[in-house]
Amino acid sequence: MLDNPRHAAPIDESSLRYEGWRIVAVCFLLATFGWGLGFYGQSVYVAELQRARGWPASLISAGTTFFYLFGALLVVFVGEAVRKYGPRLCLIAGTLAMAAAAVAIGAVREPWQLYLADAVLAFGWAGTSLAMITNTISLWFDHKRGMAISLALNGASFGGIVGVPLLVTMISHVGFATAMYATAGAMLVLLVPVILLAVGRPPEHHGWHAAAKAKPQSSAQIRAHALRDVGFLTVTIAFALVLFAQVGFIVHLISFLDPVIGRERAAVAVAVLTAMAVVGRVLFSMVIDRLNQRLASALSFLSQAAALCVVINLHNDYVLIAACAVFGFSVGNLITLPSLIVQQEFDSASFGVLISLNTAINQVTYAFGPGVVGFLRDFSGGYALPFYLCVALEVAAAALIMVRGKPHRVGKGA
Repeated sequence: MLDNPRHAAPIDESSLRYEGWRIVAVCFLLATFGWGLGFYGQSVYVAELQRARGWPASLISAGTTFFYLFGALLVVFVGEAVRKYGPRLCLIAGTLAMAAAAVAIGAVREPWQLYLADAVLAFGWAGTSLAMITNTISLWFDHKRGMAISLALNGASFGGIVGVPLLVTMISHVGFATAMYATAGAMLVLLVPVILLAVGRPPEHHGWHAAAKAKPQSSAQIRAHALRDVGFLTVTIAFALVLFAQVGFIVHLISFLDPVIGRERAAVAVAVLTAMAVVGRVLFSMVIDRLNQRLASALSFLSQAAALCVVINLHNDYVLIAACAVFGFSVGNLITLPSLIVQQEFDSASFGVLISLNTAINQVTYAFGPGVVGFLRDFSGGYALPFYLCVALEVAAAALIMVRGKPHRVGKGA
């Protein structure tokens, strides 16, 4: 009996008519809300709850740390959820959780309610951010996976550049609670119908069906082997160190620049950094699938280290803004590259489990970045010490990422 020609036909991932590009558009929209509410929105929540409730910043910030750490625990299981329940159901669950979290945050009246809302937000973050988007796109893309993930993750930047200012504007007009309720409603109205219409069964050429058929190891076995594999550990630890440095630097950037070049130009520097993250991600997406991704990662780390050295030592307005632009150029790509290295070096059936584990470890690590940078700033009386620590971490990561380990594949059966 002949195979179904639909299953046997080769997939042209570069064709604009390929259904996978609809999935990229869905993931772009998902990332816009996911990062807008889950990542960039944190600064809005801290400011608004402090103003409205008079709670200390440390109490609210502790809730943010709890959100990141609990979210990292949930992210570990995203790959398994997508494999077991399918991408459509998982995307809808993530959307519902994020919308519920937005409502819960708007309704917070007591500190314990904030922590409960942050717990719900962690579920939403796990279902709308990097691990979910990477796992979903991997079901439709192989050869163009890097470009697809890069384009989808521009939604993350869009959520910061456009989403947060819109949220702040809404808060000023209708109040914090109403703005959060309206944002939750908009998320449901926009995303749920789009997911139901656009997200179907992945092509059988790609990971979901292959993983379902192969299942050479359980998820627990894959994770256990990965944590003993040199290649996986060098990727994970290197990116954990860099993201620790990157998030710590970005969170404290305005505080550092304000007394040096003034609040207005500090804001320009942050805007340039964010814009260059988009530019870098778009330009990189055109060639990312053809590069040596470990080498590209190392060069990205070193470019950030060089930019940090300039920021620490040269206080000319234009030089500082240019250094922020150089730093920002690789910011977006550092959340895309780990998945491409994992795809290239490990068995496809283990991809979802491994990239979820990588993302979780990275998130646990960078959750402490702003706090450590702030502590060292207070301890030393300036930002030179913590920023030089960030430089050291970037350089160490550049060396570590070039260690590949043995050329075998985690996730394959014996």
